Amino acid sequence: MGSEPIRIAYQGVPGAFSEQAAKQFAANSETVGFPNFEETFEAAVKGECTHACLPVENSLAGSINQTYDLLTDSVLHVVGEQIVRVHHNLLAKPGVKLDEVHQVYSHPQALAQCQDFISRHHLEAISDFDTAGAAKLLAESGGDGRAAIASKQAAEAYGLEILVERIEDRSFNYTRFFILGHDEAPKLKGRNKTSLVLATRHKPGSLVACLEEFPKHSINMTKLESRPRRDKPWSYLFYVDIEGHLEDGNVAAAVTGLMRKAAFVKYLGSYPAAPDILDLE
Repeated sequence: MGSEPIRIAYQGVPGAFSEQAAKQFAANSETVGFPNFEETFEAAVKGECTHACLPVENSLAGSINQTYDLLTDSVLHVVGEQIVRVHHNLLAKPGVKLDEVHQVYSHPQALAQCQDFISRHHLEAISDFDTAGAAKLLAESGGDGRAAIASKQAAEAYGLEILVERIEDRSFNYTRFFILGHDEAPKLKGRNKTSLVLATRHKPGSLVACLEEFPKHSINMTKLESRPRRDKPWSYLFYVDIEGHLEDGNVAAAVTGLMRKAAFVKYLGSYPAAPDILDLE
């Protein structure tokens, strides 16, 4: 990553899962929170930060399309991926007891992922813009009977107590993040991945012909997802993740073949793969 100080933009406030992902990528980095994905992205594009950290998919909720939309037209490369194990906790001001809580605030996804706990304790769920943001507001202005659902880091950041740990309904809850930067990531030892976006020609079998390039060169595809094009109604882009680095001969050959067959191909980046989920437990 060079000698330049690492400054990573993320969406949210201190204690957000995005900040946790940024720190996993570079523990000694300076992390800077922004209110939305667009401002986070632009901070890296304009050089205010060296990198941006944005979520791309959750194991329960699926892909986060806003990140892919920003990447499609971007000058940034994917230089890393991080996977964060999402644990939701019920937070309250010091001294508040669980039976005193009547309202709980958090991001809509977090509320949905803790629905069994919320129903069991007869809590009123109220949506907020961010999990860590809900914790921050609770610490600053929360009244009696209020709690927030957020991370352990958010509790520590805002002086809140954890009333109940790990209240998510399902244990298999992970979020994958892309680390974005201007320079391409060098090939490192170990597993690498490459991300691409492509559009196919409008003729029968075009997508199949494009995807055949991967098994033809002994490449494993780990993700394929379609997304409507914003500039062409009823046309679609396909987001693809494959194993390997563009510096690998078989990956370079497959991408070259793909360029001959597809209507459009954009290389998003090659980067070190995150550890397997089982290794994160």
